[in-house]
Amino acid sequence: MNRKTIFTATILLFFAMGAYAQGGYNPEEYIGKQTNTITTAVPFLTIAPDARGGSLGDAGIASTPDPNSMNYNPAKYAFIDSKIGFSASYSPWLRSLVNDINLAYVSGYYKLDDRQTIAASLRYFSLGDITFTDNSGHVIGNFRPNEFAVDATYSRKFSKTWSGAVAGRFIYSDLTQGQVVQGQQTKAGLSGAADIAVYHQHEMNWRKVENAELAFGINISNIGTKISYTDATTEKDFIPTNLKFGARMTIDLDNYNRLSFMLDINKLLVPTPPIYATDTLGNPVYDDNGNPVILKGKDPNVSVIQGMIQSWYDAPDGFKEEMREFYYSAGVEYWYNKTFAVRGGFFYEDKYKGNRKYFTLGAGLKYNVFGLDFSYLIPLEQQNPMENTLRFSLLFDFGAFKK
Repeated sequence: MNRKTIFTATILLFFAMGAYAQGGYNPEEYIGKQTNTITTAVPFLTIAPDARGGSLGDAGIASTPDPNSMNYNPAKYAFIDSKIGFSASYSPWLRSLVNDINLAYVSGYYKLDDRQTIAASLRYFSLGDITFTDNSGHVIGNFRPNEFAVDATYSRKFSKTWSGAVAGRFIYSDLTQGQVVQGQQTKAGLSGAADIAVYHQHEMNWRKVENAELAFGINISNIGTKISYTDATTEKDFIPTNLKFGARMTIDLDNYNRLSFMLDINKLLVPTPPIYATDTLGNPVYDDNGNPVILKGKDPNVSVIQGMIQSWYDAPDGFKEEMREFYYSAGVEYWYNKTFAVRGGFFYEDKYKGNRKYFTLGAGLKYNVFGLDFSYLIPLEQQNPMENTLRFSLLFDFGAFKK
């Protein structure tokens, strides 16, 4: 098989994130029983890059602030306790098949004062070594496709219980390294995006438990330009603009034991694939302008803002399908003496929208300036790129030096 074909198939496998292709169907029978997964470019932006979030079922919108808050809710940085901190994370990818594909993530923050915090992060996804050949099987060269995103944020407290943040992001995706694919010259994809987030936390008394805390947050992430891998102006893909909102309840059982419960809800704010008309042989039907005829749903070739609005009402199966497009993360975290943590979580996605379902487990240690987190993923419905692998994060609290 041509190595370009292998590479293309590999890309689809890596970045589907467990999502099935839409597949063949009879438009007259329609979709209530059909898979209709939403896909975007650069889906590596949706992967939980750190071990703590990875052990909580990918929940983190309202978890207690830490150096990796950029990925979940940058508004949490305003409530972080330490003056300055840093984290580095590593996640193997498809380790049961290859050993050179991985996701690396580094992030850090600095508190300007009691109200203002700045932070930045780098997310790097390496697809390992790929050998390109021509149609005759001659080797063209060896390449290392990769993607990365650089983020920066400003977070500020509005009051004792509320904060907000804006973040900017530069996205670079080089999957083919300039090779000619199906007669077209390819190039690296570039995009810019922004996040808008808010966060709230307050102490409360709950069923005679005095030391309890309730928190919730909202983050609209990756609001940005479409991305293209060729010079064709019509071939542009949405990046994963996403609405995240979630809540946390933390209970101090006594001076040594703390228990937290978290729930996150996510929805991609990009168009849902419509159902296109086909003839008796299954070939697409086109109108007079050369556009495919849509039986149900909306035209996905719209602007970014229109796509965000349209994503709430464009599902071909109506409201029922729109509800299927939400996916959920739930997590539980236990701390003993602020030193040792045990975590567990569950991730759920509808079977017609990707069918990702998995449990996660993890643990954490913290001692003065140093912290270490681990996580492990257990898939339920299908194979997962991160199954049978151990992810880890190193955390450094430089503010503790002065203490």
